[in-house]
Amino acid sequence: MSVAAAESVDDDLWSAIGDPTRRRMLDLLLIEGDGTATSLAQRLPVTRQAVAKHLGVLDRAGLVRGTPAGREKRYRVDDAQLARAVAQLSSVGAAWDARLQRIKRIAEAIQRTQQD
Repeated sequence: MSVAAAESVDDDLWSAIGDPTRRRMLDLLLIEGDGTATSLAQRLPVTRQAVAKHLGVLDRAGLVRGTPAGREKRYRVDDAQLARAVAQLSSVGAAWDARLQRIKRIAEAIQRTQQD
């Protein structure tokens, strides 16, 4: 991965995804289509208030979008932003694969010189 590609990785996006509770919330929203802080709290081992805070983080990162539904908001996953996250993960994974291959070649070269 080039320096420019590395700089294109969105730290806020990955910080939001980095939390296991938020990843579980994204899973639930993807499975169920949408949900509120109350409905998600019923499925998670955290309070409704904690879920609301996590949803705020996901919303600021663009991973979910909330629309008013009575006294609450209904949240849905933003497919475009999730696709962007997947593309970034793929790019980072490819860069690390290339780095590991270089390390392997160096280690093999060292091993060959030690055997000679």
